[in-house]
This record gives sequence, C-alpha cells and structure tokens, in this order.
Amino acid sequence: MDNTVELKRRIINAGRKAVEQLIKVAEEDIIKHDPEDDLAADRLKNAAATKKLAIFDALEILSRMQSEEELMDNSNENKKHTGGFAERRANK
Repeated sequence: MDNTVELKRRIINAGRKAVEQLIKVAEEDIIKHDPEDDLAADRLKNAAATKKLAIFDALEILSRMQSEEELMDNSNENKKHTGGFAERRANK
C-alpha cells in the first residue's frame, strides 16, 4: 500500500509539472508582432483552440490532483483512528 501512495505522489508531482507546461502554452501570444508573418484565419483558429484545450486540460489535471490528495489525506486520517468498533464509534 505504501508503494501505491508513493506512486500517487509521483503522479501528482508529474501533474504539477504538466500544468506548468500547459500554462506556458496558454500564456504564449497568438499573434506575434512580426510584420512579415501573415497568419491565416485557420492558423489563428487552431492557435486559439490549442490554448483553450491547454487551459481546460490544466484545470482538469488540477481538479483530479486535488481529489487524489484529499483521498490520500482521508486515508491517512482513517489509519490514525485504529481500534475496534467501539473505539471508532466513540470518536464520533
């Protein structure tokens, strides 16, 4: 079980790195101020769609990371309350 918790922590850390990269994509300018770079409408549309996808993916990753961290915290909290049925019921 400890191995699973460690793997989840590694996945969450990787998720944080992925979110940082997605933020970089979302923060990039769509239109660069280069007079010789004539962007077609379809390229602008694709760039905007890429940014939207990056933002939504980042939010989804963050939400899932938060859910997993809460599950792990609750699991750790439950481990602290060991004992029999009567002891568990008495704590409530």
